[in-house]
Amino acid sequence: MAMMTAVIEDAAAPAQPSGAISRIAHVEVLQDLHAAEPIWRALQQPPHLSTPYQRFELLAAWQRHVGAAAQVSPFIVVASDAERQPLLLLPLGLERGFGLRIARFLGGKHTTFNMALWQQEFAQRAGAADLAALLAGLRGHADKADVLALQQQPLSWNGVVNPLSLLPQQPSVNDCPVLTMAPGAAPLSLISNSFRRRLMSKEKKLQPLAGYRYGIASSDAEIDAVLDWFFAVKPLRMAAQNLPDVFAEPGVAGFIREACHARRDGGGRAIDIHALRCDDEVIAIFAGVADGQRFSMMFNTYTLSDSARYSPGLILMRNIVDHYAALGYSALDLGIGSDDYKRLFCKSDEPIFDSFVALTARGRLGAMAMSAAARAKHVVKHSPGLMRALQLARGALRR
Repeated sequence: MAMMTAVIEDAAAPAQPSGAISRIAHVEVLQDLHAAEPIWRALQQPPHLSTPYQRFELLAAWQRHVGAAAQVSPFIVVASDAERQPLLLLPLGLERGFGLRIARFLGGKHTTFNMALWQQEFAQRAGAADLAALLAGLRGHADKADVLALQQQPLSWNGVVNPLSLLPQQPSVNDCPVLTMAPGAAPLSLISNSFRRRLMSKEKKLQPLAGYRYGIASSDAEIDAVLDWFFAVKPLRMAAQNLPDVFAEPGVAGFIREACHARRDGGGRAIDIHALRCDDEVIAIFAGVADGQRFSMMFNTYTLSDSARYSPGLILMRNIVDHYAALGYSALDLGIGSDDYKRLFCKSDEPIFDSFVALTARGRLGAMAMSAAARAKHVVKHSPGLMRALQLARGALRR
């Protein structure tokens, strides 16, 4: 069944039962991260509902280094009840495009999932009346934004349905392969015995290296050393694939360094770096975010040395799967996109969606155009023939 167009206009707000009353009594927009921080940090604490991509320390680092350089200004939406108790926080940034003021999730291309931070009990009960109240409140701030472009949202998180999925929606451009891990699952149910044997055979070629080991970079010195190696190797890897170096874009290196060092509430870092190393070099890394129930990969690369012949990235991924399975995690993903190596571990897809919401009359055409462009990209990404043609055209342009 085709999904509804994800553009909302004034006359197409979520339908609500007659007489339905929303708990949302106040909607405000904060344009200063520090003003939003106390509410933000409270809502990212369990048992509230949010993804680790929306942690304050991660997105504040992104805004300082990347968002500000791209002229994105904070547009933090806070909805509260009649007693001024926060019910949700939308971590958005305002940018200009197509002659419009567009509010998007902070984090840009560096977040796999985007989601509001929700008071847990409210998230479980939120309905159409609440979303209508949220949009009505935002339209009261219509001099600040014309369109909400709410992209790459999960349909649910940690077993709770995302309330924003009640809005009209369309599939996001890319899928996100995911590995579901049942509590106490046997290792062979997560990674087949034959695949494990293949990886063990390859790893035997690496094990004689002095100091060969797997681990998470924990000290500041370890983090700096691994990132120094990453920023030297990744551009060469991307150039070899005729891909642009996204890590050379303004502010990106500073954002990654700050987030990898930042301490998150409850211990650990905002971004964890898993690595295969020996005494002479870093062999491979996978870096991502974790929340006690799910690990999500953000960036990775592997060595340029002869050790690359033995699939160190796959060996590292096996270690990561075993690490989080032993901790009782329920899911693991390798980020959006359907690269072949991801399918070796992640057999299912996480449903993710976009919604484009017009807040003003002038935003209606812009929201419709963004929705149509995203649908077209989705079609290309899910058509092998069109995708091959696009890749050939890109390769020709880069020669």
